[in-house]
Amino acid sequence: MSGGRGARRHSRDTARARVLREWRGADEPLDPGRNISRAGDLLRQVLGGLRLEEGLEEDRLREAWREIAGEFIARHTQPVSLRNGRLVLRVLQPSMRFHLEQSRVQLLERLREHFGAGTIREVRLGIG
Repeated sequence: MSGGRGARRHSRDTARARVLREWRGADEPLDPGRNISRAGDLLRQVLGGLRLEEGLEEDRLREAWREIAGEFIARHTQPVSLRNGRLVLRVLQPSMRFHLEQSRVQLLERLREHFGAGTIREVRLGIG
């Protein structure tokens, strides 16, 4: 049983690394000798683990909605959620929903111009 001691040490090292990663909320710093990493890299890892990036995009969307949709549409609609590239809009009246159905492509293009092509892939409309 020559591999027993080495296997246990490797197992402990792996468990230790996993516990440290969970405690830190991210991987090891980029330069462990100096214990330094770039704040942006660390923040991306932490937010990715918490799945908060979509929430940040939702906040940005709500702030920019009037500019993107235009004054009239913004008064009759409200962004509800943005999950996995799917934007859900609450529309106050059926006639506005019909109008948005007809102009969905143009609205999606404006959203992609503002937020980037990969952020919003689809727009869903709900009356409410």
